[in-house]
Amino acid sequence: MTVSSNRAFSLFSLSLEEVEANCAFQTQRGKEPSVTLKALRDAIPEHCFKSSLVTSFMYLARDIAYASALVYCALKIPALESIWLRGIAWAVYGFAQGCVGTGLWIIGHECGHGAFSAYPLINDTVGWIVHSSLLVPYFSWKITHARHHRYTGHMEKDTAFVPSTEAEYLAKHNLEHNDLKHLAEDTPLMGLFNLIAHQLGGWQLYLLAYVSAGPDSLPQQSKGKSGSLSHFDPFGRLFTRDQRVKIALSTLGVAITVAILIYLSSIIGRFEILCLYVVPNIWVHHWLVAITYLHHTHPSVSHFSADEWTFLKGSISTVDRSFGFIGRHFFHEIIDFHVVHHVFSRIPFYNAEEATRAIQPLLGDSYIQQKDEGFLKSLYTTFTTCLYVTDAQLGQGVFTWASKKAD
Repeated sequence: MTVSSNRAFSLFSLSLEEVEANCAFQTQRGKEPSVTLKALRDAIPEHCFKSSLVTSFMYLARDIAYASALVYCALKIPALESIWLRGIAWAVYGFAQGCVGTGLWIIGHECGHGAFSAYPLINDTVGWIVHSSLLVPYFSWKITHARHHRYTGHMEKDTAFVPSTEAEYLAKHNLEHNDLKHLAEDTPLMGLFNLIAHQLGGWQLYLLAYVSAGPDSLPQQSKGKSGSLSHFDPFGRLFTRDQRVKIALSTLGVAITVAILIYLSSIIGRFEILCLYVVPNIWVHHWLVAITYLHHTHPSVSHFSADEWTFLKGSISTVDRSFGFIGRHFFHEIIDFHVVHHVFSRIPFYNAEEATRAIQPLLGDSYIQQKDEGFLKSLYTTFTTCLYVTDAQLGQGVFTWASKKAD
């Protein structure tokens, strides 16, 4: 293993100079020379930063074609005589359509980063339509996702999968420190049960209640105020006054999709809508949570206190993994080349591999890549071993993962 939104939070509105200020990074292992954001930027060929409207729309059209072809085939499933064949066919369809749907979600993700095209209106129009069709409030997600990119790895301000400290983990599970070594390592079924709950409910809980976000990740004007933490609430604490119209538009887009699904269910049946849309969307939610979680959870990934964090430290404290053909083809390589995406989020996914190869020599051992373990196996082992972080090993303010097996 080798190893927007509100301007106050939007990475997209920051200049290179503003982001680079105080961002010189010395690897924790002390084996690599300092590297700056500008050095990484200069190492990447200029064309990697340029998106192609034609190329992006070709990928979008391809994914829509896949989805349409799968629906066409699925509508013939009820004609199968055997209930077993129908069950298998629906299961295969649900998985395949879930992979395609995840690819479409990633296209919307590109739009949110301004990487789909050079035209903001096209980006937001395509992103709103694609994400709304997947029950994602596009502008709401775009705003909080920008905060995640702006503060990746920040123990207080990051918005996605901020880990528990040892003290928080003990308090959450009503344990004493000496109890850590007695955790139920011999109950894999409980670990599997918790993982399934994490995968099935994680995305919904993030959208509805902002779970896994840092304690200081809200807009400045919302701190100390009451209100919901829902991505669907224009008047909630997640957003500023000037963002309310876009949040309402995001919620409207989801409501339109729900209305269309209800109408279609009255025509072709509820069971058919369940199989055609709901089950694949559950797969999409699973992949979103798994991909995001594994990008930011790994024994070699560090998190940082407010005093130690910098943009570059946080951005390269992410993980490139591999999911074979599905990850490369259907998921648009978002699993394989995610580190460079965090450093330069406007690079379109079809240029991410070239950009990654360009910066790897500069990052050296601080570049984290997991290739020696299957993606789903990594999901289980990571979830059941990376339980909390501690700053005991590398010093005050640098938090590394501790696992129950290590205790």
